[in-house]
Order: sequence, then structure tokens, then C-alpha cells
Amino acid sequence: MKTVEMPKMGDTMEEGKILNWFKQEGDTIKKGEPIAEVETDKVNIEIESFVSGVLRKIIVPAGSAAPIGAPIAYVGSADEPLPAEATGTAQANGTHQATGNGTAPAVQAQLATQAAPATTVSRSTEPERGRIFISPIARRLAEEHRLDYKQLRGSGPNGRIIKMDVEAAIAAQQQTAPSLQPAVSLPLFETYVEPRSEEPLAPVLTGQEADEFVEIPLTAMRRTIARRLSQSMQTAPHFYVTSVIDTGKLGQLRKQINEYAAKDPSPLKISYNDLIVKAVALTLRRMPQMNVSFAEDRLLQKKHVHVGVAVALEQGLIVPVVRNADKYTVLELARETQRLASLARGGKLRPEDFSGGTFTVSNLGMFDVDSFTAVINPPESAILAVGSITPTPVVVEGEIVVRERMKVTLSSDHRAIDGATAARFLQEVKRLLEEPFGLLL
Repeated sequence: MKTVEMPKMGDTMEEGKILNWFKQEGDTIKKGEPIAEVETDKVNIEIESFVSGVLRKIIVPAGSAAPIGAPIAYVGSADEPLPAEATGTAQANGTHQATGNGTAPAVQAQLATQAAPATTVSRSTEPERGRIFISPIARRLAEEHRLDYKQLRGSGPNGRIIKMDVEAAIAAQQQTAPSLQPAVSLPLFETYVEPRSEEPLAPVLTGQEADEFVEIPLTAMRRTIARRLSQSMQTAPHFYVTSVIDTGKLGQLRKQINEYAAKDPSPLKISYNDLIVKAVALTLRRMPQMNVSFAEDRLLQKKHVHVGVAVALEQGLIVPVVRNADKYTVLELARETQRLASLARGGKLRPEDFSGGTFTVSNLGMFDVDSFTAVINPPESAILAVGSITPTPVVVEGEIVVRERMKVTLSSDHRAIDGATAARFLQEVKRLLEEPFGLLL
């Protein structure tokens, strides 16, 4: 009997949610055949079976989540007996339905068993443990609720404490915690519950108020966007440098390249954004001090230039990564960005397509946005926000003329990048875009 586990499908993934099973219990499956669709923190991905056999037992039903490495199904021969834990789980739970918090009952019971004793064990009876392995989000959640995570037993790989372990321990604490103070009415439209000092202020909605809006549960992608960008703004001291770029020559070059590419057997049309990404990639190669991540007591200077290109989807923002972008020709880069954008919109990105970025370009010019500031995508240290190209009156040699101009704003993490360095970076990007023949050399 083989155990199918929740695979790790991204650097930031801690758990996955089963959206649907392509096979049912009793179905025959082949090695490499898709068996389920999983929602991660960034995309929905089909997972494949690594063995052939019969799907004997589904442990995590559709609609439920499980941490990385947790068992989600058993595969074996048709007459092979199920493991004792699988039979026990089935008898104990009766049916495999998602629980209120979206965690499979078997997994939830396992976590609760691990976490509940942790809230009552004292240091005097627990032997000293070595290094504690805990994910950043789990650590932050534990600290917010004043939970001693050092007493927890992690269910992640190699005993790593993950978010679900902490949530289970918090739930166990709250079952024995004293009741909250009575609600205190405040003006406007909300009634708030007076929280304990370690709890965030949360609204309690009346029936009448609930009728005035539609509650939309957060997807894994939206939760990740909220968590990571909040973390970025809270931990990375952002500063901004803005420049105005004359795009007259850039537009001429784009027109010439597109005329040439139109005659190709596989016609291709490049965008302004392709040229901007190319300029950024070349500048990062020339200024490796911008291609860094902050790591508390050191800087990590990346050896490769992997540029993320932000793509807006209905369910949120995702950043496919053009790997080694500095080594592409303009046409090759255009093909790659279009391929990644198409995969993103079709929900077909692989984990390697959206991980490992060292710098991001976010362009809202197509939405008629003059300029904006973007939030850095951690663990990167900078992001370039690109506005629209607009006809602008400017003074040239004492005369007022109209030129096509574009505003770009560089957001930088001041822990890793100094103001002068950011200014030189933006100056070089501007030079390449205003004299764009250099993009072809």
C-alpha cells in the first residue's frame, strides 16, 4: 500500500486545498496520471500519481486542506488491506466531509492531538529541544497569540512547525480561555467585541448589517497576497525614486522590430513592456548591487537575473518569472513573457514559473494610469512601477514641443539598497529606453 502525500509546489507553500478528485475510490490509476486538482497559495495545479494501482482510500476530500507531506490518499492493489490508521480514521469520522476550518478531519484530529498537550506542558517536565524549525507565518501567528511554539510538535517535513500546527494549538487554548468582555457599541455601522490585548480588533456583524453586503471567502491566492504584501510594508522600509522617460525613439524601435517580426513564420508583436523588461534585465546585470535580498545579518546577491512580470488575474495578482532575462534577445523575451502570461491566465503555471524572481516589473500603463508606487515582492528588494505613455508638452532648446513621455517609479528596500544606488539604477534604465539601440547589442 502506497501513501499519496500533499506535495510541495512552491517556495511559500505550506498547505494545499483539494479542489476536486479526478478519480474516485476503487478507480484504477496509472503512474503519471493526474488524480487531483490542488489550490496552492498562488495557482491551481494538477497533481500526478507516482505509482500505478487502485485508489483505495481518499483521506482528504474535495474542499479540504492538508499541510505539505500529509497523507491525502492510499493507492494499492484491489485486494490489499488498508493500513490500520486508514480504517480507524474512517470509523472515527464516519464520513469524509470538510470541517468548518476547511481542514480534513483526519488531518485536523492529528494536529489537535499534537497541539493540545503543547499548551499544558511546562518547561520543567519537557526536556530541552534543539533548534526549532518553524515557518515564518507560523512563528508570527504564534507570537500574535502569545503561544509558546517551542512546546509544539510540528507536522511539516522533518518536524517543521507550520501554520496549521499553531492554529490547532490556538484553538485548544481558546476552548479553555475565559469568555470575552461584553460587546461595546461604537458609532458608525459596526459593533466591536472588546478583545484581549493579544487579539486583533474584529467586527461583530448584526443581521441587518450582514444583509448589506456579500461575504466572499478569500482564496489561497488572495490570502497569500494579503499576508506577503502586509509583511513587505511592515518589515521593508520602502523609499521611492521617480523618473520621466522620453519614449519617442523607443516607439520607433518597437515599430521597426514589429515590422520585421511580422514577416517571421511565427508572427510576433512585441510590447513596450517587453522593451522595459529587457532594459531592466540589462541594468541588473550591470548593477548586481540591485539584484539582492536582505537576510537579517547579510545581503544575498543573486548570480542570475530573473525578472518577474506582474499579471493581473480576476482572482488576484501573480508574477510569472522570466528566468535569465538578461540573456534573451528582445524577440525571445517577448515570446517568453507572452507564453507565461498565457499560462497564468489559463491557470497552467508550474511552481518553477512563478518562483525565484530577483526583481519585478509592474506595468499599469494599459489602464491609463499616469504613475503609481508598487509594493516590493519579498524576498526581492526592488520593484519598478510603470505608468502610461502620454503626449506631454516639454521645453526643448527653448521651444515648447509635444513628446511621448512615461513615468516610472522604483520602490526599493532601504535595508538593502541606498538612495544613490537606486537613482543610478533608474538613470541607467532611462538611458537604455531613451537610446534603445543599446537593447539590441
